[in-house]
Amino acid sequence: MKPISITIETPKGSNHKYDYDPELKCFKLKKILPAGMVFPFDFGFIPGTRGGDGDPLDVMVISEISTFPGCIIDCRIIGAFKAQQTGRDGKTIRNDRFFAVPEVSQFFKDVNDIKDISQDIINQLENFFKNYTAQAGTKFEVLEKVGAAAAGKMIH
Repeated sequence: MKPISITIETPKGSNHKYDYDPELKCFKLKKILPAGMVFPFDFGFIPGTRGGDGDPLDVMVISEISTFPGCIIDCRIIGAFKAQQTGRDGKTIRNDRFFAVPEVSQFFKDVNDIKDISQDIINQLENFFKNYTAQAGTKFEVLEKVGAAAAGKMIH
């Protein structure tokens, strides 16, 4: 799969969640995470896509760098969590999470599939999403972990 441009909403290390507002054509502060909770990597979306929640597909960019809201990064998709979220109202929707590595990364230059990432990092990412969504009263459940090829098919 050829590289995909990812738009970063929330930088690595931030305890502020930003969202792109297409009507205003800028980034808005959406929420502040609890003390001690931060995004483990840059978090953003794939422009021109739409997930089960109606928003563009979510992507965690696994990298040694931290960028800024609005930064565009050319990345290779390495895998995904097929996931669902159940809200306070009991409604369940698909809300998959994709994982990518920047083409310019030095530390992760040999990572081409989610299986190339340590299981500890994968577990931490799953726990991050569970804890992050729990703050909004939502339950996040990973249905399946898929590699680069399957994730690419999900996007297209």
